[in-house]
Amino acid sequence: MANISVRVDDEMKKEMERLKQVNWSEVIRVAIKDRLNQEKQKNLAKAVLINEKIRKVAPKGYDSTSVIREWRERRS
Repeated sequence: MANISVRVDDEMKKEMERLKQVNWSEVIRVAIKDRLNQEKQKNLAKAVLINEKIRKVAPKGYDSTSVIREWRERRS
């Protein structure tokens, strides 16, 4: 497991020391994991928006079945 350092001001450190029962490493791990998940969701949402912008709607009356059948027949 990797090791990282986090700097906090003196007052915060004193408050943390008063709460000895709290596993501060775990608190930070969970916070980092939550933030990573938020960023992934943002990236996913952005990708969906981009996809919606570039997606083309088939013209009215377009029959994809006939196009597929035509291309399959060309392969034979």
